[in-house]
Amino acid sequence: METPTSARRLDRLPKAHLHLHFTGSMRHGTLVEMAEQRGVHLPQALAEEWPPRLRATDERGWFRFQRLYDIARSVLQRQEDMYRLLLEAAEDEREAGSGWLEIQVDPSGYASRFDGLTATLELILDAARVASEATGVGIGIMVAANRTRHPLDARALARLARQYAGRGVVSFGLNNDERRGRARDFEAAFRIAKRAGLLSAPHGGELNGPLSVRECLDELDADRIGHGVRAIEDPYLVERIATQEVTLEVCPTSNVGLGVVEKVDHLPLRRLYDAGVPIALGTDDPLLFGPRLLEQYRIAREVFGFSDPELADLARMSIRGSGAPDSLKKEMLSGVDDWLEMPIV
Repeated sequence: METPTSARRLDRLPKAHLHLHFTGSMRHGTLVEMAEQRGVHLPQALAEEWPPRLRATDERGWFRFQRLYDIARSVLQRQEDMYRLLLEAAEDEREAGSGWLEIQVDPSGYASRFDGLTATLELILDAARVASEATGVGIGIMVAANRTRHPLDARALARLARQYAGRGVVSFGLNNDERRGRARDFEAAFRIAKRAGLLSAPHGGELNGPLSVRECLDELDADRIGHGVRAIEDPYLVERIATQEVTLEVCPTSNVGLGVVEKVDHLPLRRLYDAGVPIALGTDDPLLFGPRLLEQYRIAREVFGFSDPELADLARMSIRGSGAPDSLKKEMLSGVDDWLEMPIV
């Protein structure tokens, strides 16, 4: 019989990581090393005072967050940098017990360095292939549009993603500050992506409330929603998400870091789970927030009291909500069952 203090090793629980940004996946040590090599000056918040103190609930706070992110991205200047980032990300996933990583990237942010959008995406796809072969972790790419740019840019990215559907690109996203671009404005781009068989996974319900989530469902036909935690403010919306089996990519340490909730125990993780909402725990940007995937599962266990069977359920939800091949999903789901049969330590 399990007791409250008994627990299986979380790094042995097969899981999928569905909410990780490309630059934000970088190890802090790698950032510092690359910055020195490339002659990029890092502010104190990304050097000695890391991880930075962040809060994005006001415009100035979001601007600071975005500025730090852009500085970090500027160290990725050579092709070998992209290969290193994805290899180390995959190694971190393997260490956490993750068998599938779905990493999101806006190729526009790197296109000027790597000969355009298409060449950039092909570079990232090849780096993902090499990293997957080296680590055994499956990797899918989410091409993500920036909601602060014109919707026509998103359509161009959707058409690019469509070209590589079935060749490494598995999903299409929409990121950046919800307060500066509504989901409904990007309906045409997501229609292109959905027709190509890509999963729809826009951000919503992070800095804005239930309306943001509803637009992701109504206008973008979302299969998953990045964050989505503020859906809890509308019980009918929560019921709809559960009924439609739309996966919420919940990122506990990110939500605290950006001020979405004051403290981690204020996150509605347990309430969403108990309401039947599919949840995939994620990290968002560990380069800026610190903790990686394993810590999110520890938070579920230690802060919210998730039992091992419930943690296994969370892992299954992440796997089912992923763009992983069916054969890998089946293998990982079987591994979750095996984990529950392991001795309690």
